Amino acid sequence: MKLTAADVVLFQGDSITDAGRQRMDPVTHRPDALGSGYAAIAAARLLADVPGVTVHNRGVSGDRVTDLRDRWNEDCLALRPTVVSVLVGVNDTWHGVAEGTPERGTDPGTFERVYRQLLQDTRDALPGVRLVVCEPFILECGVVPGLNFHPDIDERIARVRAVAGDLADVTVGYPSAFAAALARHDDSAYWAPDGVHPSVAGHQIMADAWLAAVTNS
Repeated sequence: MKLTAADVVLFQGDSITDAGRQRMDPVTHRPDALGSGYAAIAAARLLADVPGVTVHNRGVSGDRVTDLRDRWNEDCLALRPTVVSVLVGVNDTWHGVAEGTPERGTDPGTFERVYRQLLQDTRDALPGVRLVVCEPFILECGVVPGLNFHPDIDERIARVRAVAGDLADVTVGYPSAFAAALARHDDSAYWAPDGVHPSVAGHQIMADAWLAAVTNS
């Protein structure tokens, strides 16, 4: 995917994308507005390589796919992005079946239906937009072993891959990226201390995978 100074790149998702970004006055490209995670790391590379490109981070901690849908007009379509990157899914499991509160999550069928509709609505509203779908992931450490993440999260990853196969221009395979990282250093907590939220090293793995997938597509 060749990016130019005319492109507007939007990172969307949950706390992994949010990464502590300042939300009250999200001035584009100010470090605190981009957060401290993979989105900021990838944005820095894009801004250095493609001067003039615009990058937004609108990740919101705790978001499920239905929360993304509810704020999509303001936090996506109104920004008129030309590239939209979405990472969502872990909270649909974590705040649902993993914590024994399925009513707070999103069942897998609804998850896929809402995700598909969100991407299709984006294509309809923004002709020519390029969609980047990021696969959700967990690592077997921290809170993960003690909670019932499997098999629910595995099904969501499969459903995200199906959605991406039909609607995405680029898929970022985070489970594979972390599997490769673990092959080099077999300590899940090094990459994501609680099994969900990446460390600094984990965010670098994510940014590298994102850039490789997007810029090489």
